[in-house]
Amino acid sequence: MEDASIDRWMEFLRKYYEEDVRRLSVYYPDEMSLNVNFQDIERFDPSLAYELIENPTEILHAAEEALRKSDLSTGGEMPDAHIRVTKLPKKLPIRSIRGQHINKFIAVEGLVRTVADVRPKVRVAHFECMKCHVVNKVIQQGLIFREPRTCGEGTEDEGCKSSGKIFRFLKDKSAYIDAQRIRIQEYPENLRGGEQPQTLDIEVEEDITGMVMPGDRIIINGILRSYQRRSKTGVRSPVFEIYLEGISIEREEQEFDELKITKEDEEEINKLKNDPDIYDKIISSIAPSIFGYENIKEAMALQLFSGVAKDLPDGGRIRGDIHTLVVGDPGIAKSQLLRYAAKLAPRGIYTSGKSTTSAGLTATAVRDELGDGKWTLEAGALVLADKGLAAVDEIDKMDKKDQSALHEAMEQQTVSVAKAGIIATLKSRCALLGAANPKYGRFDRYEPISVQIEMSPTLLSRFDLIFTLTDDPDEVLDTKIAEHILKSHHAGELKARGVDSEDDLANVPQISPDLLRKYIAYARRNIFPVMTTEAQEKFKQFYVDLRSQGIGSDAPVPVTARQLEALVRLGEACARMRLSEEVTEEDASRIIKVVKDSLLQVGVDPETGRLDADWIAVGTTKTRRDRAKIIRDIVRGLIKEHGGDACPIEEVYERAESSGIERQRAEEIVEGLLRDGTFFSPKHGMIGLP
Repeated sequence: MEDASIDRWMEFLRKYYEEDVRRLSVYYPDEMSLNVNFQDIERFDPSLAYELIENPTEILHAAEEALRKSDLSTGGEMPDAHIRVTKLPKKLPIRSIRGQHINKFIAVEGLVRTVADVRPKVRVAHFECMKCHVVNKVIQQGLIFREPRTCGEGTEDEGCKSSGKIFRFLKDKSAYIDAQRIRIQEYPENLRGGEQPQTLDIEVEEDITGMVMPGDRIIINGILRSYQRRSKTGVRSPVFEIYLEGISIEREEQEFDELKITKEDEEEINKLKNDPDIYDKIISSIAPSIFGYENIKEAMALQLFSGVAKDLPDGGRIRGDIHTLVVGDPGIAKSQLLRYAAKLAPRGIYTSGKSTTSAGLTATAVRDELGDGKWTLEAGALVLADKGLAAVDEIDKMDKKDQSALHEAMEQQTVSVAKAGIIATLKSRCALLGAANPKYGRFDRYEPISVQIEMSPTLLSRFDLIFTLTDDPDEVLDTKIAEHILKSHHAGELKARGVDSEDDLANVPQISPDLLRKYIAYARRNIFPVMTTEAQEKFKQFYVDLRSQGIGSDAPVPVTARQLEALVRLGEACARMRLSEEVTEEDASRIIKVVKDSLLQVGVDPETGRLDADWIAVGTTKTRRDRAKIIRDIVRGLIKEHGGDACPIEEVYERAESSGIERQRAEEIVEGLLRDGTFFSPKHGMIGLP
C-alpha cells in the first residue's frame, strides 16, 4: 500500500512540481521544504487528498519518501526534505476541535499569543546498554521521550535482550532537530460577548521554527495529536490533552483577510459606492441608538476607514491610522460609542483603562507556560489589534507608567519590550479610540485638558482629533434626547413581546453592521487614494493661514506640523469612505471642518480666544507662560530688595497687579509654581526661590 502511495506521489510531483523539486535540490540543505497546494492534490487525485486528511501520518511519510527518491532532483539526494501542504479549503475554529479530529489533517487559524524559544529536540536517540555495551537507536516522536524496552530492539546488533534501567543516554551521538512551541488563540472579533478566547498549543520543527511573533495572524496546517494527562503523583487520567503537530504555517499578511467578501457582497458594496449620500449614510449607521454626536460619529467613521500608511525612501514610515480621544461628562454614552466602534471594526478590541496595565495593553515577558518555565513574550491588546482598532475606555484611569507605554505604540506603531533578558519589537499598527472622564466630574474649558484628565500633554498631542462632550441643559435638545430614548425603550419592550414597532426604524442603521464591516474591509484592502492638486492646495492654505496667526512675539503658535499630517490622513480616510481613488477638494473641505471643530473645542486659549497648540501639547498657554515669567522676575527682584531668600507674597500680588495681571490670575500662577517646585514657602505669607 505504501509503495503504491509513493508511486502516486512521484507521479504527482512530476506533473505539478517538477521545476520546484529541481530548484529545491539545488538549494538543499539551505532550503528543506517543498510547499504543495492542497488544491493541486485534489485536482490530481481526489482519493489521495481524502486519504491525506484521514490518514496524514502515513500519507505524508509516503509523500516525503517520494520527494527524497525523486528522479527530478538535479542536486543530489535530499534525505531530510519535507513536503509542507498548504491552502486547505476548510479552516477549523479552535473551539470546534473535537475528539473526532485526533490524528486527522486540519487547518486552524488564530492569533499568536505566546512563542517559546527554538530549542534542539532529539530525533534519533542513542542508548548504550550497560551490560553488553551495544548502542540502541530509538526514533523519537510526539511529546514523550522514549527509551529502549529491550537491548537490541530496532538495531542491527542483536544485543543481550535485557530490559529495565540498564540504558545510558548518549547525548553526543544522538541526532537533533530544531523545535518550537507556539500558543495561538481565537480572533477577538469572532467572540460573542463574555466569551473567553480559547487557545491551542502548536509543535513546529525544523525549517518552520522561528517564523512567527506574538500578535501575528496565522493559519497552521497540521495533525491533531493527543497525550494523556497525569496528576502530580503520576496517576493517569482518562482525559487527554491535545496539541497540533504543525506541518506548515501560512501568514495572514493581507489586511482583514479573515473577513470573507463574496461576489454578492461586492455587488452590494459597489451599489453603495454609487450612492451620492454614502458619506452621510455611513455616519448615520454608527450607533444609531445614540442620539446626536454627529461630529464624533464622523470622526469614528474616518478612523475606521483609516489613512494610508507610507514607507519612505529613507526607510522611515508615516502612520496612516487615526487616533481619536473623546473627553466628556459622565453618562453621555461614551462607552457605548467605543463598544460600537470596536464591534464595527473588522478587527477591534475593547478594553477598559481601569483594569488594564501597560503589559495588558502593549506586551510583557511572562514565564513560559508551554513547558520549560523560561521567559517568553505575551502580546497585549494593542499588538493583538494590529491593523485594526483598539478602543480603550477610561484611558485616564490608567497609571502614569502604563500611559507612558502608549507613546511609542501611537506614533511609531511598535511596542518595544526589554524585560527578563528579552529585547524585542512587536507591531501595533492600530488606531486608538480613547474615552476619558474629567477628574472633577464636569469638563471645564478654562483648565488645560491634560490637567483635567490626568494625561501627559505629550500623549495628548499624539491624538489627531480630540472632542469634548459636555452635558449642558438645553430644553429643545433635551426634549429630542428624551423622545429618542423613550422610543428606543418602547420598541425594545414591544420586541420582547414579539411585536414589531415603527419606533424600531429610528434605531435601524441605514447600512447593516455586517455589510458596513465588509465595506470598511474592502476599502482598506483595495483603495489607496492619492491627493489631487486642489486638495493639496486647500490643506496647505488652511495650515498656512492658521500658522500665520502665530506671527509676532505676542502671538501663540496655533498649530504644529502634526495637524498637517492629521489633515492628510483624514483626507485619505474620507476618500476611502466613498471608495474613491482620489482625495478631492470636497474631501479636503469636509476634513477642514472636522479638524476646526476639534481645535475649537480643545485648542483655544480661554482667556484670549486664540488657537494655541501649547494648550494641549504643553498643558499651558503662551499667555500663562508670559505671566509666569513676569511673576518669577517680580519675586527675584523683591528677594534682592529684601535680602535673604524669600519675600512677602502680598508684595508680589501688588506688583503683579501694577504689571497688568489680575490678582486672581496671579494667585493661580503662584499656586501652580509652588506646586511644581519653582517657588517654595519657608513660612506663612512668604515666598522664595529654591
